[in-house]
Amino acid sequence: MPVSADLVVAAVAETRRALSPRADADWIVPAPDLEWSCWETGVHIADCLVFYASQIIDQPEEGYVPFEITMTSAAKPEGLLRTIVVGGAILQRTVAAAEPGDRGYHIYGTSDAEGFAAMGVVETLVHTYDIAAGLGLDWRPPAELCAPVLGRLFPDAPPGDPSAVLLWCTGRTGFNDQPRRSDWRWDGTVRG
Repeated sequence: MPVSADLVVAAVAETRRALSPRADADWIVPAPDLEWSCWETGVHIADCLVFYASQIIDQPEEGYVPFEITMTSAAKPEGLLRTIVVGGAILQRTVAAAEPGDRGYHIYGTSDAEGFAAMGVVETLVHTYDIAAGLGLDWRPPAELCAPVLGRLFPDAPPGDPSAVLLWCTGRTGFNDQPRRSDWRWDGTVRG
């Protein structure tokens, strides 16, 4: 199942929907199992979305476009959620406008626009899970958003509920009788 540009928009909309109820919370609390706070994890999501768009546009054979997203000191969680949604729109529009032969470097494999869209969705869903846990929310990524990215980035993923499989593939949880993974990576290389 191909990963569409619109899947990125759906993922960031889900992030906003899931985390908006805790927009008044203290996002400086740690995101479980990460070295970042919930705030820093949210900034990372926004940064990844714009970064992946830049890799498609710049098409480097090696290395990355040298910038990072930062937030103003007065920004609040609602502003961060807004920035994530805008980052998603930037990636979605870049993917939609990309040529079939466009390629960009990533440490996990030189990829095409579809691959970068999938990476953006994985970063968004997995780190929304991390933030939700840190803020005391019981949230899991929707299966319909997980299934396409599993097929694109984790071709050897086991069968099962796509949400549970994605969380296992990215080292967040155990899955069936398989323990939580301590080492993982996706395969961003071009398919077909």
